Amino acid sequence: MITECTLGEAMIASLARTIEDGTLVFHGYGSPLVQLAMQLAKRTHAPNMVLVAGATYGVDPDPPFLAPTSNDWVVDRGAACSLDIEELFDLGGAGRLDRMFLSGLQIDGWGNCNVTLLGEPEALRLKLPGGGGGCNLSCDVGAVTLWTTAHRAAHGRFRLVDRCAFVTSLGQRTADGVPRAALGHRGGGPDRLVTELGVFDFAADGHARLVGTWPDTDVDLVRASTGFDLIVADRLAELPLPDADAVRILRELDPLAIRQRELRAGDRQRTFALRSAR
Repeated sequence: MITECTLGEAMIASLARTIEDGTLVFHGYGSPLVQLAMQLAKRTHAPNMVLVAGATYGVDPDPPFLAPTSNDWVVDRGAACSLDIEELFDLGGAGRLDRMFLSGLQIDGWGNCNVTLLGEPEALRLKLPGGGGGCNLSCDVGAVTLWTTAHRAAHGRFRLVDRCAFVTSLGQRTADGVPRAALGHRGGGPDRLVTELGVFDFAADGHARLVGTWPDTDVDLVRASTGFDLIVADRLAELPLPDADAVRILRELDPLAIRQRELRAGDRQRTFALRSAR
């Protein structure tokens, strides 16, 4: 009998809840949490979603297990077909891509993300991998789910920052303060941000707003770990946890526990009692 879930499993379920049934959803490289979230949504509340997964661009794959890398062809197993990268961008440009997932080494309060560089171009401190098309897609895709497993400040560096050193993908307002609506882009931008400390939505003015915390976190911890001014919803809630069936699905899909690798060592030990077991 499954009586508890890990933090990673709780985050996966929260990411999955941002996916609506009947939508076309994409995530590229890198995150086992997001790959599992899409598969969980497909197997539970969103059976009619169409997912484009991993670097293979497989459409509706049914992998037997999660591989250590999203560039492994096992993630393409059972796919109806595979897209070329040009076809993926065409879907975004045509307004047919409903949701995608993005993250960054820096995420600001408006949902802008930086995966390009730290420091100024003339005094570069760190070159990052780059956006891989995230700039274009963040402008075109219907909605964006942001996530990070490194919200808690480490070594004096915030992941959620007041201002990104470089804007790789667009949030709800530019670094110069121009609202997204004034730019004429097709997509709606980020509407959720899921972290290991809590979940944010984006208020009417486009700023991130804390709407829920995990059972072992609170507003003070979130505020201390956030580089921008923290806005808290009037009705802050303890975040819902996955049910036992969802946890079972995740553990069957990920027998190698790849999902744990995305979390910091201390966060891998965080577990929560499921409601039915409380």
